[in-house]
Amino acid sequence: MNKETETGTVAEAVALDKIQVGISSCLLGQEVRFDGGHKRDSYVNGTLSEYFDFIPFCPEAGVGLGIPRQPIRLVRQGKGVRAVGTRTPELDPTDDLAAFASRTVSQLTDVSGYILKKASPSCGMERVKVYNDKGMPERNGVGIYAGVLMERLPLLPVEEEGRLGDAVLRENFIERVFVYYRWQRLRRNGLTAHKLVEFHADHKYLIMAHSQETYRQLGRMVAEAGKEQLEPLADTYGAELMAALKRPVKPRQHVNVLQHLLGYLKDHIDKLDREEMVESIEQYRQGLVPLIVPITLIRHHFRRYPDPYVMRQYYMSPHPKELMLRNRI
Repeated sequence: MNKETETGTVAEAVALDKIQVGISSCLLGQEVRFDGGHKRDSYVNGTLSEYFDFIPFCPEAGVGLGIPRQPIRLVRQGKGVRAVGTRTPELDPTDDLAAFASRTVSQLTDVSGYILKKASPSCGMERVKVYNDKGMPERNGVGIYAGVLMERLPLLPVEEEGRLGDAVLRENFIERVFVYYRWQRLRRNGLTAHKLVEFHADHKYLIMAHSQETYRQLGRMVAEAGKEQLEPLADTYGAELMAALKRPVKPRQHVNVLQHLLGYLKDHIDKLDREEMVESIEQYRQGLVPLIVPITLIRHHFRRYPDPYVMRQYYMSPHPKELMLRNRI
């Protein structure tokens, strides 16, 4: 991914090629569900398809359960959970689904995110119904396939299509996909201590928005890049980075970052411009305007007074502006 610039002022996080993202096949409109139907998602097939190249998988069809087929559900058995037939409990594809997931994981080396079907006994990411020994459901389960996927690929950004309807979770997931895509490219193209330092610097305010403590921790790690073995250090860095980014940014954290960025302009903008900027940030903090308002204003000032360091910051443009993700948070 190259950094494009908007009038030469800030980094634009735009992929030249579509980013590969795994997805439950039914969300693309493929008729693979137990009833022979699909769950085509308009946002996925419309907006996101402009930026993501979706790689579909259906674990239930993949293990030969057939289309249509008997539905399965999660049932607690002792300390474990099994996927069994709703009409014929003897049907138990649990091990086959887990094995299919293990095989699939080996195919996902170039995948930078994954969108799962909510509530599915195979693909559900969280709160999947698990039936207890009394036949009562409890929403505390994880789909068999999804569980293996997330365990084996802990850095991979994963989300359910239902949760993408939440503006904050949607922005968080897509931001993580773009960050992880850049991280994968860095590792794939030959990691050096210098490149790791640059990556960290480029993502300073994006990481800081999620967690100041994690930013400081990663900074200490990067400072050792020329002294310790690089690959193990990078493994730890990547794990800590992606774990921190899972936590959606709260308005007060965005406010803190915006105030830091405003500091770069203190010797350039006049009193009225500064007051306008401060008021815009305060209006965002109060929930009167979305994040895009102070971001747009501060980018306007940096176009007038370019700062080389701020130009590098992916916080200013973590994903394509056409997605309008910051217009709703």
